[in-house]
Amino acid sequence: MAALLCKRNAKSLIFSSIICFLIQITALNGQLRVGFYSQRCHNAESIVSSVVKEASQGEPRMPAMLLRLHFHDCFVQGCDGSILIDNVKEAERNAFGHEGLGGFEEIEKAKTRLEAQCPGVVSCADIVALAARDAIVLAGGPFYEVETGRRDGRVSDLSLAAAMPDVDDSIDVLKGKFKNKGFTEKELVILSGAHTIGTTACFFMPRRLYNFTGRSDADPTINSKFLPELRSKCPKNGNINFRIPLDNASERKFDDQILHNIKNGFAVIASDARLYDDKITRAVIDSYLQRKKSIPNSPSFARDFGLTMIKLGRLDVKTGLVGEIRKVCNSFNKM
Repeated sequence: MAALLCKRNAKSLIFSSIICFLIQITALNGQLRVGFYSQRCHNAESIVSSVVKEASQGEPRMPAMLLRLHFHDCFVQGCDGSILIDNVKEAERNAFGHEGLGGFEEIEKAKTRLEAQCPGVVSCADIVALAARDAIVLAGGPFYEVETGRRDGRVSDLSLAAAMPDVDDSIDVLKGKFKNKGFTEKELVILSGAHTIGTTACFFMPRRLYNFTGRSDADPTINSKFLPELRSKCPKNGNINFRIPLDNASERKFDDQILHNIKNGFAVIASDARLYDDKITRAVIDSYLQRKKSIPNSPSFARDFGLTMIKLGRLDVKTGLVGEIRKVCNSFNKM
């Protein structure tokens, strides 16, 4: 009987070893998957979620900040946490295109808590991705499963941020920049729809409001009722750091109001307005606004936003043996 029990225990041990080995092989092969940390840090997602909730209670703009942080991280070198580095010369986060980003301290706080429970396991890149999803949900947006297993990059270079979309880009330039990252015109509209929450600074407004064509004029697509309001909030030679809602109607609520704004001339920033200059992106906006909820499978901005965020989270990720798991998010590990 004892011998039989020992054999069973031995078989159980071998089986467990095989399972652990397969898990390790999967990780080394570099596959993102939902629940990547379920074995080695089972409460990783709940820790990140708690930090996001705490931060959002103290700063109402936090959901928008964390959402944008994920986008800006992924659009330069992929979703590798490179946007978080601040201790190298000419760090990526100092690029013009990243002006006004926030949420860095919250990512670091989540990392500190995770390191206390699961040292060396959860990447900063995954924390950023998880925080963005939790931020969207807090703002009333769609829940989607976040694939994890990213590793942190070891390069942060300001010059690499040149591919970031710029507020004054034409629609053709915007389409080109998103296409270079593998996104369609529809996904350009969807990701721009993230401006349904959050604010922008007057720093980004002068050309659109006061010198759109170089003749001391305003962007003609701005609704005539809206232009005086924008100019009063961002006057010439005013405070360039003053912040205004990107969606004047529902700044803190994730909804499709931003699409209505774009169509009706109430877009705040120029790059949003440009989405209605092109027949393809205009048709995408109209398809969401004309959606009939009673018709199954009709276009849903919320649903498509979640799916596009999943695709964004896969952009040029580092997995397996590539990159590292940082000890702190704002600094590379010492080699």
